[in-house]
Amino acid sequence: MNVKSKLPNIYLIFVFFILYAPILYLMYYSFNAGGSMRNFEGFTLDWYKEVFQDTRLLIIALNTLIIALLSAAISTILGVLGALAITYVKKRRTKNTLQTLNNVLIVSPDVIIGASFLILFTMIGIRLGFISVLLSHIAFSVPIVVIMVLPKLQEMSSSLIDAARDLGASNWNILSKVILPYITPGIFAGFFMALTYSLDDFAVTFFVTGNGFSTLSVEIYSRARQGISLEINALSTLIFLLTIVLVIGYYFINQRNARSTAMEVRKP
Repeated sequence: MNVKSKLPNIYLIFVFFILYAPILYLMYYSFNAGGSMRNFEGFTLDWYKEVFQDTRLLIIALNTLIIALLSAAISTILGVLGALAITYVKKRRTKNTLQTLNNVLIVSPDVIIGASFLILFTMIGIRLGFISVLLSHIAFSVPIVVIMVLPKLQEMSSSLIDAARDLGASNWNILSKVILPYITPGIFAGFFMALTYSLDDFAVTFFVTGNGFSTLSVEIYSRARQGISLEINALSTLIFLLTIVLVIGYYFINQRNARSTAMEVRKP
């Protein structure tokens, strides 16, 4: 009985080991003074120093961060509007169709999305670079925000809106003082998910980036093809740690929102 109860935990440990072992291996050798990923010859921070001394790499990192923040902010606004539109569509068939179309965009292969945007931008004459990457990241982030906000809208009781209308609230007041505060956790979740997806994306960005502009994912791929350098390990480690910080930040924001909601419910 005890063995059977431990099997799920053993399975989870095994799965997480398979997922994180390559990342930990990469992080471990980012401190290797030997310059290879075969023998660890001593601890050093030289590879991290090289990352911060590489001007081109720092510019690419700044480009990546700007793209991620802009695309996350714009896609959050569009995603919230889209979720509101889907929620308040009166015809059930139309609502289901919109949700299905949104979900199709999420499960579509990145290669197909990237190739489609490449063809689109070439046809309408948009030069590949900052604008093309930004538009592509917004496009694949909006469905993510929609799917994070929709559950909060669906669980919100319609009596809240009815009560606000009875008190004479306008449509704008209902949106700004009732709906948006209630779905704030979903909005934050969508923003952070869009941010992390933008930071990590490679397939779509690889298709739509042009000469003179690149992101960290594309740069790491290009450098890895030229040969193994522990500078790539150091850079990948920094990106991984940044992603963890974002996830932890989202967790604490979500916990704070949950506590504030619980306190409001307890108020007489």
